[in-house]
Parts: sequence; structure tokens; C-alpha cells
Amino acid sequence: MATTTQIEIDDMITVGTLAERLSIPVSGLITELMKNGVMATVNEKIDFDTAQIIVEELGLGIELVKKSTDIEVKHAHKKTKPSAKAISRPPVVAVMGHVDHGKTSLLDKIRGSKVVEKEAGGITQHISAYQIEHKGRAITFLDTPGHEAFAAIREHGALLTDIVIIVVAADEGIKPQTIEAIRFAKHADVKIIVAINKIDKEGADSNRIKQQLSEQELLVEEWGGDTVVVEVSAKTGQGIDDLLDMILLVTDIEDLKADIDVPASGLIIEAHIEIGRGPIASVLVESGELRVGDYIVAGTSYAKIRTLENDKSKSIEIAQPSTPVTISGFKTLPEFGDEFVAYDSEKAAREATNQMLKDSKDNASRLDISSNELIRLINRNNELQELNVIVKADVQGSLKSVIDSLKALDTEEVSVRFVGTGVGPISENDIRLANTSSAIIYGFNVYIPASSKQQAKRDKVTIRQYNVIYELIHDVKEELSRLLSPEIVETELGKLDIKGVFKTTKTEIICGGEVVAGKLQVPALARVVRGREVLAVVTVTNLKKGPNDVKDVHEGEMCGVDLKTSQKLDLQEGDKLEVFTRETLERKL
Repeated sequence: MATTTQIEIDDMITVGTLAERLSIPVSGLITELMKNGVMATVNEKIDFDTAQIIVEELGLGIELVKKSTDIEVKHAHKKTKPSAKAISRPPVVAVMGHVDHGKTSLLDKIRGSKVVEKEAGGITQHISAYQIEHKGRAITFLDTPGHEAFAAIREHGALLTDIVIIVVAADEGIKPQTIEAIRFAKHADVKIIVAINKIDKEGADSNRIKQQLSEQELLVEEWGGDTVVVEVSAKTGQGIDDLLDMILLVTDIEDLKADIDVPASGLIIEAHIEIGRGPIASVLVESGELRVGDYIVAGTSYAKIRTLENDKSKSIEIAQPSTPVTISGFKTLPEFGDEFVAYDSEKAAREATNQMLKDSKDNASRLDISSNELIRLINRNNELQELNVIVKADVQGSLKSVIDSLKALDTEEVSVRFVGTGVGPISENDIRLANTSSAIIYGFNVYIPASSKQQAKRDKVTIRQYNVIYELIHDVKEELSRLLSPEIVETELGKLDIKGVFKTTKTEIICGGEVVAGKLQVPALARVVRGREVLAVVTVTNLKKGPNDVKDVHEGEMCGVDLKTSQKLDLQEGDKLEVFTRETLERKL
């Protein structure tokens, strides 16, 4: 019986990466996808199910296995049930959906703020967490980004939550990011409420949305399903109270609880450096009670909590489950998505941090690669043109999204090489590193101190700042395009039967004949063909009709031709000239 090789892949994978993992040509994989009605280029992503079907049809003796994501591992603790002593807690609600469908505007109406106006390009760039009260009960909201580059943040948003509100614009319908948000919510096994927004706009069609939802296996309640749908308008406030009522109803049905007589734990939902305060982290408490003075460990970083602030920037002493808070006191910047746990003493926190550091080093040392993969990577790197970049962002979540988005631009010919990455302002060290490595510095929502600007000007280092992620990605894509080897395009013009040769030197030939197809023009190139053999490629420098020089000669006409050649060529009567032009075109990613 033939053995089957197992290969782990992510839930989504690019066609190029899958071909590399399978050790087959990309063209072969694309052809197989086309046979199955999937039109995808080398850089486009396909889902696990599609990849599995294609691999089975290729008959490679390979079984694909879905890789457990780091996010799933980090959030495995969510599956543990609270004890009998657990108390009721507020629901954590993520708001997700497509760009411009009104997620943040809807939350603004609920919250009574103007967050969207502060966001660059009107698109949420980070996870924002805050609490509101409705009918005397607290609800915690997470506003997750809409742009495709923030998929990792959105997935965190889904896995952090009890309820996901999928926002769909009534006049536009379900879009790719809506489908992605639904997939994340299903993957996280959380309750879904669909908010059909912009119902006051012309062209709004709620029934069309409900039909589209059924195609995504979300059957609405009025059609016999269990998906709650609420029609709302972020502009007028219509349906907002109904939406909040539904959230509380689902909360009661789910009977959400958490233990508080246990060490506090939760997740880092954002982290950044703040001048005068050092590393700052926004966290969501999931169990226990977090207090000022507690020692907590998050990944390989630990803190003695100096300050606790709620979502309104007010100092508090205690944060209970489902509460988003901002904390200061970290020694180093924690990672976005890390779980945090409280310890009794600084000694215990230090020991836990040291163990985490040791484990991370051991894991890094265990990374393995087969000899075939190594050879393939070496050969690939010999052909690669690399763009050296340094990326600085304001917070860890954005940094990860930018890095992941830029990695997705890699092809077999060009690649982004991260010389350095980090959170915080662009420093003089960044300038020095960029200077020695010929790197471009990309800043996302960060500022440049005056000293760094002066050094960059002196060292002629390029710094590009952005506060909208897709503009940054577009810039890098343009830079990678410049590294691509140009495309050479040939255009066939016409053919000449040679009737006579009048002059032949080492570098020049004058001949005459009849144009038998198309037309001849100058300047142009020509293949000299004898039978089926191409003798040489020459340059057409002049055309004559009678005594006159002309720019072109058409089919059926006789003419004289001046040719320039780089080699001695024995041109004969009966040979043919195939005349063509050749141009070099820049390629784009």
C-alpha cells in the first residue's frame, strides 16, 4: 500500500506557496485549478477545502492537514468551563464586516462618539475596545478593521468574543470581507447577529441580503433558521435599541459567566510605546480580577501594573471579566494576541518570563527543513530580487498586519526582506540600519523625531510615512515592480521574399524583393530565414521604392532594403526576411 505524506497548511494559502509545498510547478497547479473552475494567479489565496480537492485530483499521494493557528493555541483556554462559583459577566461583542459598510459608524451611534473621523481614510486601523450600558447592563464592544490587510486582527476579534455582529450594507450586499468575517465567526464557534445597515439608503434591499446570507449557510429566523437579523441605520439611529436588546437576549440564553476567585487572566488586544510612560498595553480581562499593583506575564514580557485605565481613560483600581483596560508598567512591549496571567509576586513573574524565553529559544532551535526544501530555497534565492525594508508601526497589531500583507506580495522573482521591524517612532538606529542595508523605512502611524530627520537627510535614507495601510502596500508593490525584469514584446510586421542581393560587407547588406505579407517599416528588426533555419537577426535601417527612401512598404510591392548586421552573412536569392519590432515593457505586480 502506497504511503501518504501529510503536509500542514494554513486555512488560506497562496497558489505559489501551495505549489512550493507540493514540489510541483506553479503553472501545473494553476492549470488544475482552472480545470475545476477556479481562476487564480500565483499570488492569490485559496481556502483549505479548495486546496484539498485539487491535491486529491492531482494524485500526488499527499494529504493536506489544516494547521492549528497560533491564535487558536493561545485561546484554547476559552474552552474551559467556569466553576460553580462563577459570576455573570458582560458579553464581548465583535463588530465585523466589509470596508465602508458602516461598522465603526454604527458603534459611534451606540457609543455617542466620532471615532471614524479620527481614523485615517475612514477605516478602523486597530481593534478598539470599549463598554457601554444598555438597560443597566454592560456590553463590551470590539471594533475590528475592515481592510483585507487586517485579517489577523479580525480573526483575533472573532476569537476574543461571545457574539459577532456581521454588518452588511443594505444597498451593497455581502462582499468578500463579509464572507471572511462569517468564516472567522464560525471558526471561533460564537453566536452571530447580522445587522443590515444603511436601510435608509436608496437601493436598500433586505430580502436580497437574507438570500445571500442563506447562501453562506446563515438562515434567518423568519425563514426557519436561527440567525438573528436586525435592520439598522447608523445615520438615523433606527434599530439600534433593537440590536442592543438582541445582544442582551443572546447573552441571557448563553448564560455567560466567569470565575473571579482565580488569578486574573486575559489577552493583549493592542500594545504600543508611549512617550513618558513606556510600553502600554490594552487588554481584555477574561477571568479573575485585575488590580493596580498586580504582577502579570504576557508572553516573554512582564509588568507590575502601575495604572489601570478604562476605555474612557479614567483611572480604576479593579477590572473584572469582560472589561477592556489600558495598563502601564511593562518592562518590554508585549506581543499582540499574547495571553496574560497574574502572579502573586515579582519573583514568580520573573521566573515565568524566563521560562517563556527559554521555551521560545528551544522552539526556534527545533525548526527543521528538509534537504530538498533547502536546495529549492537556495536556488530560489539565487534568482530572487529583494527589496530591503524597515517597518515601524504605532502598535503591535498594526505591525503584524503590515508585515503579513507585505509578505503576501512575494513572488518567485521578487521578495520583501525585513531588515528591521518594531513599534514606536523612527529612531536614529533605524536610520543607521537603513543606511548600511540600503533599506527603505516605512512608518505606519508613527512620527519622526527631528534628530532622525536630520540623520536621514544626511545619510540620504528614504523614509515613507503612511496612516492608511493599503497606501503603504501599494507603495511597496510599486517598488517590487521596479525589481522585476522587463517583459520583451515582439510584434510581427511583414515578410519579404529576397529577389536579389546587391551589396554585402561585414556590417551591411543591400538587397531587394517583394513584400509577400503584412508590411515593412523602419526602424525594425528582421530574421533572415533560409528554409526552416533562422540564420541571423538583423536591423532594417532603410527602405527604398525606386530611387526614393520610404518609411513603409505594403504587401504586393517591390522595394530595396538596407540591413545592418553584426556578423558576416551570406545572403542569397530565395531567402526570406521576417520583419518585426521589439519593445521592452515594465511589469507590474
